[in-house]
Amino acid sequence: MKTILSRLITLGVVGCSCISAQTYTNYVRQTQMPAGVTWDASDTVAASGTQLSALIINPGGARFDLWTLKSAPLTEYLLDSSYVGTYIPISQIVIDTEDTYGKDLTASGSLPVNIPAKLRRTRADRPFTVYVTVDGMLSGATDPEASKSVKFLRHVQSYGTGVGVGLDRTQATLKSQSSITVNGLKTLTYSVTSIPGSNLSKLRGEERFSVYSLADYQAPESQLASEFIQVWPVADASISGITQNQEIRYAMPTLTLYYNDVYPDSRTYAQVYQGEQALGTVGTVVTGSSLIWDAAEPKNDVLTLSDWDRFFTRDGRWTMEVITETPFGSTRLAWVTFSLNRSIEVNGTSLTTLE
Repeated sequence: MKTILSRLITLGVVGCSCISAQTYTNYVRQTQMPAGVTWDASDTVAASGTQLSALIINPGGARFDLWTLKSAPLTEYLLDSSYVGTYIPISQIVIDTEDTYGKDLTASGSLPVNIPAKLRRTRADRPFTVYVTVDGMLSGATDPEASKSVKFLRHVQSYGTGVGVGLDRTQATLKSQSSITVNGLKTLTYSVTSIPGSNLSKLRGEERFSVYSLADYQAPESQLASEFIQVWPVADASISGITQNQEIRYAMPTLTLYYNDVYPDSRTYAQVYQGEQALGTVGTVVTGSSLIWDAAEPKNDVLTLSDWDRFFTRDGRWTMEVITETPFGSTRLAWVTFSLNRSIEVNGTSLTTLE
């Protein structure tokens, strides 16, 4: 028999004025079981729709893998995988985070829907939820074992200091494995990532969740569903050129702002306001300090501020803060409070002459 492949794929350009455009090209690969014969769709998979499988599904079943190619840098990602068999259960995995990137906000229903052509992501200090659905499970005494149980696996893998380009995913660490023996929805919530690393706020890598069928006489163990989430580090910043409680008598010094691990889809900037530091204060954004970042990976940047005296209307105590706004809210990354005293005092003396 042949089976109908149905995929919703969102194609687009990822980027902003600060980076070059990126495009995604998608294709489906069919693998016949147990022979391992493969066939790739000859044309790019459409943005949405259905198509018949090119090869007849034999008793061993077939696996369908949805791949996407990112143009810059050239990177290949396995977005989804489904196995079709005579009595093998079917499964779906959806990952939900506070970052709406990769989530179909137009979909109706009680569960979120992943956009296959976009990778779900979150930050190292934020929670995420995994929804696992299994259907078609049998329970009869004479039913094959492969029809009555599936395996659920969780893998974690660090990117080190990189962004995952050229990652060998066979080296991922198996974090946990369990069996699912009933149909229905399983909801798993994780408070933070389990990617290995010593500095928890600076973890970067991915977590992959997969459902596999059991091997039997007709087909080997096969992946029924798989989704992964990218995890990016927490940003940090520093202000160089001025020190805490410094007194400034004349022109404002030239400052250097160091932004590290700025999260995708974020705005980071410096603001100033009069008075002691007070978290949550809305100040004046300093021209030249803003970094708007809408790429797929975090960014480091260094910005220089000079000739910025116009932001200070009077002498006294002032505070500068570096703020980052992300899908998780606003966070203060750095601050410094200083005194500004530009008044010039002239001490005069009486001068008399004797004639």
